[in-house]
Amino acid sequence: MIKKEVFHIKTFQKFFHQFLMLYRPFENRLNMELSKHDLYRAQWSILYYLANFGSATLVELSNYLSVEKPTVTRTITRLEELGYVQHVPGKDRREKRMELTEVGKKIHQEVRVTIDEFEQDILKGISEEEQLEAIRIMKEIRNNILK
Repeated sequence: MIKKEVFHIKTFQKFFHQFLMLYRPFENRLNMELSKHDLYRAQWSILYYLANFGSATLVELSNYLSVEKPTVTRTITRLEELGYVQHVPGKDRREKRMELTEVGKKIHQEVRVTIDEFEQDILKGISEEEQLEAIRIMKEIRNNILK
C-alpha cells in the first residue's frame, strides 16, 4: 500500500493563490471592456490617474503604475496621438507634465460608465463593508511590498 502524503496549504498560500487566480481573468475581462473604446489597461490607468489627480509628470505616472518610465512614455505617446492627453508647462522647463485634453475628459467619462458597469457586475454579492475591508487589506499588503 502506498502512503499518500497530505499537504496542508497555509492560509497565506491560499490567499496569494486566489489573488493570482483573480488577477489574470480580471485583467483579461477589463481589456475586453476597454477594447469597446479602443483602449488597453495601461492607457486606462493613465486616463484614470489624470482624471482623478490632475496633471502629472512621466516619473509620477511611472511610480503610480509601478512601471518603467519608457513604458509610460510609449503609452503617453499613443494617448497623445489619440488626442487624449497634452503637455502642460511645469515649474521647470525640463519637466514634462501631462494632462487630459477636452477629448480625453470626454473619453474618460464614456469609459468610466463601461468600467462602472463591469466592476459593479463582478462585485455582486459582496457588501460595501466587505469591499472596504478588502481595499484596506490590499493597501496594507502593497505598503508591505513597497517598504
